[in-house]
Amino acid sequence: MNPSALLCVLLIATVLDVASMRTAKKQPQNLSRGWGDDVLWVQTYEEALSKARKSQKPLMVIHHLEECPHSQALKKIFAADSAVQKMAQEDFIMLNLMHETTDNNLAPDGHYVPRIIFVDPSLTVRADIAGQYSNRLYAYEPEDVMILAKNMVRAKKLLHTEL
Repeated sequence: MNPSALLCVLLIATVLDVASMRTAKKQPQNLSRGWGDDVLWVQTYEEALSKARKSQKPLMVIHHLEECPHSQALKKIFAADSAVQKMAQEDFIMLNLMHETTDNNLAPDGHYVPRIIFVDPSLTVRADIAGQYSNRLYAYEPEDVMILAKNMVRAKKLLHTEL
């Protein structure tokens, strides 16, 4: 094979390899949707409730939308915070939803995103565990990650004192 033909084959192979790497990066990250690839996520609300009851762990439900800039900003901070990720991995049943459920208890003050609701293993929505905004009680902004982490700790502690 002459050198220019070999060079052409190598160039084509390199272009194909780069193209396949780009498409691999764009593929969805299964159920995590970017909220934490090392966290075990459940697929449905019904599955989440069942696992919460069986495991006696609280459920954390994250309502979000892909095209929402507030959801995207919170997702980035949530996925990057090691304390939040550790608690999500070890202490919670995790569900992220891009659609509403039929359970209106998951929207105690309305349907907005991002919204994070905790449900205890007795399947009671923890409406008392809220963020800092009076007009969107269960909303968290990226700068509220410490409040979210404190609320996660609170959900765990309440779980142990209430059961």
